[in-house]
Amino acid sequence: MAARVRKIPQRTCIGCQTVKNKKELIRIVRTPEHEVLVDATGKKSGRGCYICPQASCLEKAFKGNYLENKLGITITPEVKEQLKADLGAKIAHAEYS
Repeated sequence: MAARVRKIPQRTCIGCQTVKNKKELIRIVRTPEHEVLVDATGKKSGRGCYICPQASCLEKAFKGNYLENKLGITITPEVKEQLKADLGAKIAHAEYS
């Protein structure tokens, strides 16, 4: 009897529109309290979308308003700066691990 092959979850980056393994992407979530944050665990409740750990993908998501459309919320400049800072920390961590 053959071993079962586990299906690897795939998600699409909202910046560059490429399909990658879920573990390679970073989840951004709009919580029920309407906060927008980087979800390190990938398990927070709320509406989420995925993005590559690259600053260029985040910029594309902001320019095309893809992030706002996917999360269904208007994103303030302060929140955009916070997301850039949080994503920057994730990018630096990904490069050194």
